[in-house]
Amino acid sequence: MGLSISLQEYLERCDVPYEIIEHQRATTMLAAAHCAGVPEDKVAKAVLLEDEDGYMLALVPAACAVELGRLSRMLQRRIGLATESEVAELFGDCETGAVPALGTPYGIEVLIDDRLDGCDDLYFEGGDHRSLVHIRGRDLQRLLPEALHARIGTPH
Repeated sequence: MGLSISLQEYLERCDVPYEIIEHQRATTMLAAAHCAGVPEDKVAKAVLLEDEDGYMLALVPAACAVELGRLSRMLQRRIGLATESEVAELFGDCETGAVPALGTPYGIEVLIDDRLDGCDDLYFEGGDHRSLVHIRGRDLQRLLPEALHARIGTPH
């Protein structure tokens, strides 16, 4: 499958250079990092969340989990994980469970863990379980200018 059409069009519309790093099939972002030979701390895992207002995408380092309690307190609303069927519906041009880190092409608000700020390079799923998208870290801010940055993850 490779890069989702929505993500590819968004990267090209924003004139952000990217590279596709192919690897063996991996179903976790840590496994993808290892298969692709890239540092775990530079790999962003996207987690689809929901609340009474809709959906949001949380980006955390691959070795972290989203801290739902902290995020709920910070946003002052109850946050939960979206279901697999909701993920499949929202990311229809992606393999099941392969959530791209950029919510904007899908109309989804994004929250970014502070640990990803300042990375020279970032890697994330682009729509399948066999490739990572590589961008410069500074381009993430250009791609997600409205994103909230906070400490939202905790190491596994």
